[in-house]
Amino acid sequence: MEIARLKEELIQQRKSKFKGNIYHYSQVNFAYNSNKIEGGRLSEDETEEIFETDSFIPKSDETIKLDDLIEMKNHFRLFDYALDTLNDDLSKEMIINMNKILKRNTTDEENPRYNVGGFKIIPNKIGLINVIDTSAPEDVEKDAEAEVQKVHDKFIKKVDELYIAKEKQIMTV
Repeated sequence: MEIARLKEELIQQRKSKFKGNIYHYSQVNFAYNSNKIEGGRLSEDETEEIFETDSFIPKSDETIKLDDLIEMKNHFRLFDYALDTLNDDLSKEMIINMNKILKRNTTDEENPRYNVGGFKIIPNKIGLINVIDTSAPEDVEKDAEAEVQKVHDKFIKKVDELYIAKEKQIMTV
């Protein structure tokens, strides 16, 4: 399915508020997996219940952090923001805005060490066993701009390849 058609379908399905469509599936799946990557304890069923009803009944006695619930709701908003800005160029401002949307009303937003709405100020690594180094705080903005440029360049290259292929197809007719 081409991207423009998929985007239009997602927008129409968002407006319809019906369950069981690709918009509904994408919201639940992306939010659940994002929360799980961050160590959240919500199940996929609980995530779907939150998306559909703004509430859920825990399936276990496990403690669910309020931040997990807030971030889950924020993730739904972030998905809609990404859908609304799909045609815009990815930028530093957009990345920062996405971070603000995701962290709105969480304890991270109140904690200055997380610098919500800006780039990190404390060094970190990812993982415990197969450790992945991340950018140093003083390099994050520059490295983020370089990554955005890489994504942009890959996109332009792909568009050029598609254009050349289409041109060849037209010339052979």
